[in-house]
Formats: sequence, structure tokens, C-alpha cells
Amino acid sequence: MNILILTGSPRKGSNTDMLAKAFADGASKRHSVETVSVNDYKVNACIGCNSCFTREGNKCFQNDQMAEIYAKMANADMLVIASPVYFYGISAQLKNIIDRCHTPMRKDFNIKSLALLLVAGSSKPCVFDAIIKQYELILDYFHFEDKGRILVGGVNDRQSIADREELEQAYNLGLAIK
Repeated sequence: MNILILTGSPRKGSNTDMLAKAFADGASKRHSVETVSVNDYKVNACIGCNSCFTREGNKCFQNDQMAEIYAKMANADMLVIASPVYFYGISAQLKNIIDRCHTPMRKDFNIKSLALLLVAGSSKPCVFDAIIKQYELILDYFHFEDKGRILVGGVNDRQSIADREELEQAYNLGLAIK
């Protein structure tokens, strides 16, 4: 299986990156895994013009690097979303990518399943609720299989996830992917 992990943290070596790496280390034992830091790509926000529905090849009129992300997504069987939680949502960089999937081009993707990896500074259980609801709606709309979720609260400081059991859980989740 080809697994694409999209990480949404703008900070290199972040708690999100560490959680995604743990998952990737487990999954790479049996699958091809590519991790993409979306912050490394210049992707504009979707403006909802729907011109991609009528343009040749369903290409967006915006001249940015989303075409590179589309190519990676077209090759993936599974997509993993890894993000810090910013004000009860995923990072803006990752949200741009997800919003730009409002294109007929997505019908050509092979993606059949998703997993969710989230890191939050807050320890409140409700900090993940809005993201989980959106994730579940996406699963339902596209009939994707949910391969699992790792939600880590209370990790405020840089690399404070290092001693947390959720890193092992992420590794084991990656290892268990079939």
C-alpha cells in the first residue's frame, strides 16, 4: 500500500512531526510511506470559484504547488492527516490542502482509507471535537475506511511528546495497517 502522510505543523521537529514519524516508522515495515510537510509547499486557499469543474484536466487556475500535492495524492492508497491543533482546528497550511480537494480531480485518487494524528497543547478532551467531527464527515462522504486516530493533548512545549506513550501507539497503529 502507498501511504501519504500530510503533516501540518509549520515547525520542523515538532510534536506533530514526531507523532507522524512514529506512525511512519511502523507503517514502513510493510508499506511504502511518504511524509510531506505541507508547510514546504506554497498552496493558496481555495476561493470556491469552481473553475476546476470546467477547466481542462480539472486544473485550478491558481499557480501554486498544489499540483505537486495532487500528484502525490493520486498515487496514495491511504492518507494520514497529522496536525497540531490551533484554536480547535487543524493548521491553516493543512486546511488549504484539504479545501483544495474540492475538485473533480479527486475522483482519480486511489485513496480508500484515512488516519488522523493530532497534537494539542490543551489537555481538555473537547479540544479535538471539531476536527474529529469534520474527519468523520469526510469518512462518511467519501466512504473511506477509518484506520485509526491518535489524539495527544497536553503537549505545549517543543518535543514534549518525546516521553509519551502515544508515540508507541502511533508506531503500533502504523505497524497494524493492512
